[in-house]
Amino acid sequence: MPELPEVEAARRAIQENCLGKKIKKSVVADDSIVIDGVSASDFEAALLGKTIVAAHRKGKNLWLQLDSPPFPSFQFGMAGAIYIKGVAVTKYKRSAVKEDDQWPSKYSKVFVELDGGMEFSFTDKRRFAKVRLLKDPASVPPISELGPDALLEPMTDDELVASLSKKKKVAIKALLLNQSFISGIGNWIADEVLYQARIHPEQPAATLSRECCATLNKCIKEVVRYAVQVDAESSRFPLEWLFHYRWGKKPGKVNVEVGADSSQFPSNWIFHSREKKPGEAFIDGNQIEFITSRGRTTAFVPELQKEIGNHAANKVSKQRKQSTRGKGNRDGNADNNVDEPEADEDNNAEATKGKKGRKPQGQVKKSPAKRKSEESDDEENDNGDDVKEEEEEDNAKNKRSKKETDGKPSKAGKSRKKKVLSNQKSKKKSK
Repeated sequence: MPELPEVEAARRAIQENCLGKKIKKSVVADDSIVIDGVSASDFEAALLGKTIVAAHRKGKNLWLQLDSPPFPSFQFGMAGAIYIKGVAVTKYKRSAVKEDDQWPSKYSKVFVELDGGMEFSFTDKRRFAKVRLLKDPASVPPISELGPDALLEPMTDDELVASLSKKKKVAIKALLLNQSFISGIGNWIADEVLYQARIHPEQPAATLSRECCATLNKCIKEVVRYAVQVDAESSRFPLEWLFHYRWGKKPGKVNVEVGADSSQFPSNWIFHSREKKPGEAFIDGNQIEFITSRGRTTAFVPELQKEIGNHAANKVSKQRKQSTRGKGNRDGNADNNVDEPEADEDNNAEATKGKKGRKPQGQVKKSPAKRKSEESDDEENDNGDDVKEEEEEDNAKNKRSKKETDGKPSKAGKSRKKKVLSNQKSKKKSK
């Protein structure tokens, strides 16, 4: 999703092209998923006739200061983007719309026309962005809940060491992605700074030495400043950055343009290409591995980014135990053809053992001696149920017995029946 450099590029574009201009017209989409807490008509009315005084950013949030409140605030989400008609603005690849598409785009959520003919639009193809109208955006969530901005409010080494020491069980990458810890760092920047600092993404934050913290802080500042300096144009990122090698794992040749403006940047920023093998990617001959960290795809180079300290030792020990258990299971499976019947019997025995102390419905209560031999934490409760079941069973037996007795004729009844039948036969003969 758009990260600090992309949002900063959008802020700079508005600042350079739109400040001091009055809003002549606005069109706000009737989309309550993106337009948050205000109707489209009220939003449009609040913008009309206002002058844009400044453009502000914190983390991945952008807001416009007008000559009077309320102010429009933009949380870019996964695919938010600012377009200014006739002005090139860096856009995240998932947010880009084609130049020959209609203007404003069908994905436009807020369209603004300024005096002098300038027009800009905030678009969101995937509808994960949030657009709000706020009296003071910096004083309310989500902006008020953000940590220090990675570009505007960089931490000192001492501040970073102190902050990390409190996060004993949090992996360093997960912490970098936490916007309340430090705002503006997203997935690719986190991967990049950890690669440059040679830190494993799953290393617990509190276990990093002061030297590692200083290196990490230096890399955060360098990567963020570099990306902002080139307006987030990835083709101008340094050749040695992991960024160029981390995208996708499908086979095929990928061309990456680096150093498009050699007059401003080092000569080693050249055009280059790489060949991707199925499921593999390499940087300087070292394989890039992809794991999932905090629900996000994470690219790192195991050869250079190693886990260290007790955490690494514990992890190795755990892997060895798992490997030993796996080997034992494989050895056991090798004898399955011989021992399978016995294994089944063992399983049945275990199942029977597990059912001990539980009596099927209708079964007579177990004898006291047998109950004593079976140790159970629930014995007292079970005894009450057993007595109740026994009484119910006795009652059921009595009912069945009575029913059977009621259904059978007595000896006297049998004699009367025989006498009646005899009389009937006599009458028939006399007739």
